[in-house]
Amino acid sequence: MMDNHSQGSRQSNQRSGDGKSQEPFTNPNPKEPQPPRTWPRFLNILLLGLLLFYLIQVFSQSGVEKLTYTEFKNRVTNGEVQEVTVQGHQVTGELKTGEQGSGTTPFRSHIPEFADSNLLTLLEDNQVTINAEQSGQDWWSRLLISFLPWLILLIIIVYFAQRMQKQMGDQQGGMFGFGRSKARRFRQDQPTNTFSDVAGSDNAKKDLHEIVSYLRDPSYYQRLGAKLPRGVLMVGPPGTGKTLMARAVAGEADVPFFSISGSEFIEMFVGVGASRVRDMFNEARRETPSIIFIDELDAIGRSRGTGVGGGHDEREQTLNQILSEMDGFSPHETVVVIAATNRPDVLDPALLRPGRFDRKVTLDRPHKEAREKILQIHVRDVELNTNVDLNTVARHTVGFSGADLENLVNEAALFAGRERAESVEMKHFDQARDKVLMGSEREQHIGEEERRIIAYHESGHALTALLFPKSDPLEKVTIIPRGQALGLTEQVPDENRLNMGASYLHDRLAVMLGGRAAENLIFGEYSSGAESDIEQATRLARRMVTRWGMSDAIGPISCGSTQEEVFLGREISRERDFSERTLERVDAEVYNLLTDIEAEVSKRLARQRNRLETLAEALLEEETIEAERINELLGEDFPSAQTR
Repeated sequence: MMDNHSQGSRQSNQRSGDGKSQEPFTNPNPKEPQPPRTWPRFLNILLLGLLLFYLIQVFSQSGVEKLTYTEFKNRVTNGEVQEVTVQGHQVTGELKTGEQGSGTTPFRSHIPEFADSNLLTLLEDNQVTINAEQSGQDWWSRLLISFLPWLILLIIIVYFAQRMQKQMGDQQGGMFGFGRSKARRFRQDQPTNTFSDVAGSDNAKKDLHEIVSYLRDPSYYQRLGAKLPRGVLMVGPPGTGKTLMARAVAGEADVPFFSISGSEFIEMFVGVGASRVRDMFNEARRETPSIIFIDELDAIGRSRGTGVGGGHDEREQTLNQILSEMDGFSPHETVVVIAATNRPDVLDPALLRPGRFDRKVTLDRPHKEAREKILQIHVRDVELNTNVDLNTVARHTVGFSGADLENLVNEAALFAGRERAESVEMKHFDQARDKVLMGSEREQHIGEEERRIIAYHESGHALTALLFPKSDPLEKVTIIPRGQALGLTEQVPDENRLNMGASYLHDRLAVMLGGRAAENLIFGEYSSGAESDIEQATRLARRMVTRWGMSDAIGPISCGSTQEEVFLGREISRERDFSERTLERVDAEVYNLLTDIEAEVSKRLARQRNRLETLAEALLEEETIEAERINELLGEDFPSAQTR
């Protein structure tokens, strides 16, 4: 059986990831030197000393014979007592043992409160040496021996409780510090980022330069009557460097920087998130001017009261506290809240009104020149070969974010390391790009007949891409399994397309359906390998009809939501602004659009059947064919091959 998601035309997609890995933060105040934490060592020494003292006391009394008062008097009368020491009501001394009293044994006895007054006379008559000591020493020794084991046990419990708490990562105020802020603070002695470390995003830098200037000299702007923007919302796809840009603002302004993720506010206890918000803002106010950075704001800033059953009480209380704190800034408090999200459509409207997040900074995926600058930053510590052309690498990485480019450089270095190469060459970047786009190569467990179907399927995609002039340039075709796919046809657009015309989308649908049409042309039937192609083509065709007005029958009206619904149940209460008849017409238009394009693809492939078979046979033999090799196989008389 073929993988349901096997073949399909593959274009340079837009990957997700983070820009820079965040360095660890520490919370102590950099303005005050922190003394080394020596109390655990002192506690160990104290505990060991008390334990030693207790053991000495216990073992020192282990060989002492205990006598009752009656036995003590009888021993004195029998002349067995040699010497006694009286300390309050306690008597200790030496008993004569052995033949003719040659040895001695220590003993201990207690004199009752109502003892007779003849004891002193009895001792003197029997020639017993009497020593007297103060009674306070006896009380202290007994008290210490009685309570010392409990003291040692208490110290051990506290010690291990603190060790366990430290291992669990609770460093925010001890076992009662649930409400303390978990914001991590940049110290001035830690490495900082500046705008020079952020390549591309020039428009975002211009918007943030004003914030930096205000934080550096707030008195100048206050004298002019200007007010500091309360909040800056950075919006962009994952991996475009929102966190890195926020850290660069803090580095340029040289102010304290508090960083926290939106999910760190939420706990199982109601009210903890709001308490942490208050603590974080109070700490930032004490360090003014300062910056608070909240990553993944949508974790706590989603619209309130949405979905089935309302909202989450703890999350909504946390959001309400953030709104209240941002309203409570005094004019002299220069605290800026910078937040980042890749889902601005789900944020509560109260967050986005003026007075809270006044500015919205958009970070897009970098263009070719910006990608080259980003690559230059990431290859600073990489040993490059002279044949590496970063301009070419940037041109072949359309749609890559900053995080993708960083990953690309790292994968290229890893490929060079596997080969024990002296430096990273251009082929390593090509291998890394294939891995990032298409996944890692995996073992083949495919029969010969299935390989033929895959080869013709991918050849159909490739030949269709050359037969339809508006389609993206063909880069590579392979039948080597990668990731979840058994074969791939890769196209690389010249640059990111922000506005797509109907003719371009028409040819793009044609390439998606080219593999299926080739299978039917050669084998007379369809296979399950076109599932992913059909799914993508249907989704694109429906958008053309319902959102972009590219159907004469439907016209310039919108019949679908412009965004995916993320709240469970919201679509139940939403009023639909089109009829069932319109939906039927939409389905008919999508069907006609796809079937007409597939028929046109089948006609063109049938006229070029010889070239389709030539390309498929070469693919079965070589497994991977580059664009230059494809042009060579198709011949000079193939018009599209000459122009591509």
